[in-house]
Amino acid sequence: MNIQIFGTKKSADTRKAERFFKERGIKYQFIDLKEKGMSKGEFQSVMQAAGGLDAMLDPDCRDQETLALIRYLAPGQKLDKVLENQSVLKQPIVRNGKQAAVGYAPEIWKSWQ
Repeated sequence: MNIQIFGTKKSADTRKAERFFKERGIKYQFIDLKEKGMSKGEFQSVMQAAGGLDAMLDPDCRDQETLALIRYLAPGQKLDKVLENQSVLKQPIVRNGKQAAVGYAPEIWKSWQ
């Protein structure tokens, strides 16, 4: 398995995801979204696996103004705005090759083993 965990160090769900993989002895790569966000290709791959952009947006994020703007933009503009403001995404985003899960989802991660 080639696990990547995208999130922030302050996110409780991201820390729980890291603990999940540590407890099972599964190596993973942590990518802090505040320091280095997802590339456009990574984002599109995750978006396709997760069920679209709306499934990836966090309705409880701190930046409600940006989230509202993203919801009302034309579909072609949404992707670019989200890539600029990845703080509006649910955390953690966990990738395993072409598979991905958004949010704390141990039931999905177990199926990858």
